[in-house]
Order: sequence, then structure tokens, then C-alpha cells
Amino acid sequence: MAFPHLEKAEDGILSFGQGCEGEPLTQWKLLEDTIHLLREKTDRGTINLNTNGSFPKRLEKLCEAGLDSVRVSLNSPRRKFYIRYHRPKGYSFGEVVESLIRAKEKGIYTSINLLVFPGFTDREEEVEGLIELIKETNLDLIQMRNLNIDPDLYLKTMGRGNGMGIAQMIDLLIREFPSLQFGYFNRTKENFYPNR
Repeated sequence: MAFPHLEKAEDGILSFGQGCEGEPLTQWKLLEDTIHLLREKTDRGTINLNTNGSFPKRLEKLCEAGLDSVRVSLNSPRRKFYIRYHRPKGYSFGEVVESLIRAKEKGIYTSINLLVFPGFTDREEEVEGLIELIKETNLDLIQMRNLNIDPDLYLKTMGRGNGMGIAQMIDLLIREFPSLQFGYFNRTKENFYPNR
């Protein structure tokens, strides 16, 4: 099914890992073989991976096989808050960041799926952490998604505080990183850098 789609669809995209079928990097060898087979037949279309970024070496193998883009999900660019929400088992926040770095070093278009909670995501410390993450990883795109969660539970876990406002946060990031893109969907490779 994937090959005809990549070969014939206008702006065709194939994404492994959509959040409801488990972490795709646990099946990295199958994905590596699949990407190799597809890229032997066509260079058309975009092959994307949506992941938690838990296995940097496995992600690197997929990049070498022909992966075009990767999106890593996180609620916070700061280790302690990432751990409080995601509760990683068998991997660390450092490996998540390393995955983004390795993918970028392999020439892959990188994005984060930032789970947004107004009043938390836009706190000054969170925005400062996001700036550091963007600098460290040379990120291309931030996809923002509403974090649909009980607000009392989330703030109890993350602590209460005040945000600057999501619009002001975005304006600050645009000033700091003029080439940083914002969106809601994974992009096809023809649209990775629309202003170039």
C-alpha cells in the first residue's frame, strides 16, 4: 500500500507512529527494512516517523535508510517536567534530545510535537528551556497540540505558575529564531522549507 501512495499521490507522505499504535522505534528493524525497500523503488514522497525519541541509535539507522523527517513528542523541554508527565521507562530525556540532534546531523527535517497547556507551556522558564532545546537541536518546526488533560491534575503535578501567553511566546520564538516554523501537521519534503 505504501509504494503506490508514495509513487502516485501528490505530496504523498507515509508516517510511522501516530500515537495510538505504540512506539515505532521498538520495531526499528522492520521499519529500516521497509524504508530500504521503498527507497530502492522510489525517491518520491515523504517518509516520516512520529516517535518519543527513546532510541537515538535506532533512529539514526532509520535516517540512514532513507527517512525524510521525524517528529518527537514532548510536553516540556525541561527534564523534570518531561519526566513528571511522560514517565519514561527504559530511556531518558537526554536520549530524546540526542535523537533530535542525531537526526539533524543526518540531514533529516526535525520537529517536535509540543503538547501545549496555557499557563504552563508559556511560563518564562519553559520558554527559556525551549530556546535552549532549539539551539541545541537546530529544530526546524514546532507542531503545537492542545494537551487535553484535567487541568487541576496537570497543575498539581507540574506546579502552579503564570504564563506570558501563547501568542507572546510564539512572537518571542519567532524573533529569536526567524527560520523556525510553526504548524500543526507533518510537512512533505517539498514543503520543508517553503521560503527558500
